[in-house]
Amino acid sequence: MREPAVAGLFYPGHPDALRRTVSGLLDAVTVPVGDELAGAYVVPHAGYRYSGSTAAHVFARLRVHADEIVRIVILGPAHRVPLIGAAVPATDRWRTPLGEVPIAAAEAARLVGLGLAAATDAPHEPEHSLEVQLPFLQLIGSGLPVLPICVGRSAAADVAALVKAVTGPGVVVLCSTDLSHYLTQPQALDRDAETLRSVMGLTPERLEVRDACGFFALRGVLTWAKAAECAVTLYHRCTSADTGGTPDRVVGYCAAAVHCHAA
Repeated sequence: MREPAVAGLFYPGHPDALRRTVSGLLDAVTVPVGDELAGAYVVPHAGYRYSGSTAAHVFARLRVHADEIVRIVILGPAHRVPLIGAAVPATDRWRTPLGEVPIAAAEAARLVGLGLAAATDAPHEPEHSLEVQLPFLQLIGSGLPVLPICVGRSAAADVAALVKAVTGPGVVVLCSTDLSHYLTQPQALDRDAETLRSVMGLTPERLEVRDACGFFALRGVLTWAKAAECAVTLYHRCTSADTGGTPDRVVGYCAAAVHCHAA
């Protein structure tokens, strides 16, 4: 069992408070009539105080389409443990204050068998980029299997191959990443705008490591999306200064969808 590493820090540690917080974030987003479930989404992973309202633009849509989803795959960076390539969990149960999360262990084993990932809990144990997505998922679909994947330094083609391997009917890929880090508000707005031009234009080759902490996962997802003739829709963007942080040292966030009708 992987116990939560950042409960009480990035999000409320008490179940009732966490449920109220997540429900409030989801209910604040109006999902347009006719919204279609996307094959992949980009979602931030900071503390809920700062990026929760942006993340909710993705999760509110997933709540609408919960009965269409069979599995969620989350790709996020390893902030605290050096990692080359991709790592799936070796354990098959994770916990948050809302209860246990079923891990898609058979799918994890398949990726290991294909040589696309290694099975190790080391990068997962302290990592917040994957964990903070779980309470949202627990409230939108009870018992929904999740496959968390830490993505370290990797070639874009390798990550794209991993994404291609996990996609399929009813599978949703979440690319967990924040954007620029610790710039002033005006600097962050300019850099994030340039990053989002690359995201929207499916030009992953223009991205740099400094543009997003989930750079390797994001670049790989966009490489896959470009090959699959997808289209990216931006739902929301902001910075930590917009949600209560200091404007002198901000982090950027975005929520977006990748619709791959030709995939």
